[in-house]
Amino acid sequence: MKVAGSVKVPGDKSITHRVLLLAALAQGSSSIGGALTSLDARSTARILRQLGARVSPLRAGSITRVEGQGRLQAPEGVLDCGNSGTTTRLTLGLLAAHDFPATLTGDRSLRRRPMRRVTDPLTAMGAWFSEGNGDGLPLTIRGGPLRPLRYEMPVSSAQIKSAILLAGLAGEVEVSLREPHGRSRDHTERLLRAFGYDVAESHGWITSKPSGRVEPFQIEVPGDPSSAAFLVGAAILGQAGTLRIADVGVNPTRTGFLRVLARMGSEITIENQSERFGEPVGDLIVSPAALRGTEVLAEEVPGLIDEIPMLAVLASRAEGLTTFRQVGELRVKESDRLGLLAENLRAVGARAEAEGDDLVVEGTERVPVGPVRTAGDHRLAMAFAVLGTVPGAHIDVDDLACAAVSFPGFPETLQQIAGGADR
Repeated sequence: MKVAGSVKVPGDKSITHRVLLLAALAQGSSSIGGALTSLDARSTARILRQLGARVSPLRAGSITRVEGQGRLQAPEGVLDCGNSGTTTRLTLGLLAAHDFPATLTGDRSLRRRPMRRVTDPLTAMGAWFSEGNGDGLPLTIRGGPLRPLRYEMPVSSAQIKSAILLAGLAGEVEVSLREPHGRSRDHTERLLRAFGYDVAESHGWITSKPSGRVEPFQIEVPGDPSSAAFLVGAAILGQAGTLRIADVGVNPTRTGFLRVLARMGSEITIENQSERFGEPVGDLIVSPAALRGTEVLAEEVPGLIDEIPMLAVLASRAEGLTTFRQVGELRVKESDRLGLLAENLRAVGARAEAEGDDLVVEGTERVPVGPVRTAGDHRLAMAFAVLGTVPGAHIDVDDLACAAVSFPGFPETLQQIAGGADR
């Protein structure tokens, strides 16, 4: 199979969520080019409309315009966040500084995801919560005047960190926080600095002071590196060719997977580098490679948490063992992603075990054949679809349509770069 050509991936999901939320807080009209049009991004746009912002439809190739009112307004009805944990947790951060009640819910998958890791620090700041489902959704928040916070996070998580930082922004109070293992993606910090906020890092602590102001803005969202990772994986598994993935965000807190792949033997270069709104952007150039096993350490995991499914299926084609340390956070993603990764790798003929919070994958040359159960998890679906590009493979992914949560048009893009090869 030859994987070749030049392709773009949809806009960065993390940045799309954040700029939509910030635009809703600005007083006036903002323009967002390249916004992700996925189901998760539409969930954020939908609830912002309920909260008083005017948000134009998210359409591929179109500019999204947001007319913010400076503050959010009390919603009519329940805020349905769909499948989006980012929508839920970041919105809770903003709502913590608004003196009205709002109830948030989501689909069955989202309702089982833990929320106390966000509601606990927001409660310490002064927000009130009524939890109708224990640690999950639905829940009701009533915000108001907030207190400054100094907080050691229980897990390294960009969603928890961003919820606290956005609460500090909306409540105009100082917040300081520290992550326990490694550094999660820092898009919120970069955006706050772009708006004049004093966001400093010292001895592992991140401190944000209410020194800036969110004004209407224009931005072009770069391509999502987590989406690009699946195409990188397909190119590495290819037998020939070179693939260019253009205009991708290459923020160092998002490209840990590239460093792991380099250890495994791949050669991926970055060309045409530039910076946009504090975010580095470039083109990824990828060619096929023979991979060897490696160890992914716990401190690396926050910077590649979404790419572990892709790395795991590549590890199943590598020589030797690959061990992912302390990846228990995968159990509370859109699915029990850790358990399903191991189960599905075994189902298609690979060797894999979830041992406590570690994932161990042994490479094999056996052609992958078998069924894959995704539980509606978009990253599992895309990872195993990529594994299905191995010559002779026959993998039956039960729900590839769920890829639209983060990568609209993924099956067509994968077929395009593979040249329509028989898979």
